[in-house]
Amino acid sequence: MSRRFNLTDRLNSFRFALLGLRYLVASEHNARLHLLATIAVIALGLLFGVSADEWRWLILSIALVWLAEAFNTALERLGNAVSLDHDPNIGRAKDVSATAVLIASIAAAAIGLLVFGPHFVGWLTK
Repeated sequence: MSRRFNLTDRLNSFRFALLGLRYLVASEHNARLHLLATIAVIALGLLFGVSADEWRWLILSIALVWLAEAFNTALERLGNAVSLDHDPNIGRAKDVSATAVLIASIAAAAIGLLVFGPHFVGWLTK
């Protein structure tokens, strides 16, 4: 039987999510790099006055990289909880989840070039 809606439980779910984000940034070097990149993208977007359509692409790119990094970290922690001994299946799972972060990051960089490239060229030719 499902429980009734409870505002306290919903607020706690946000608190837990923020704790997870705090852990992610505190424990993962790459997450700190993603945070710096996120801040840089937002700053450049504000500086260049990107359009709403461009913001949509930038926000989607940022979200996909953060999602991939969060899932990668979660899978790594679960794999380590199962066994700290070398297990080729756990190792492959970790490698594949790291590949997801790489793919998302490359796609985000490409989108960043497509969005900011024309703005940067326009700024240089003023």
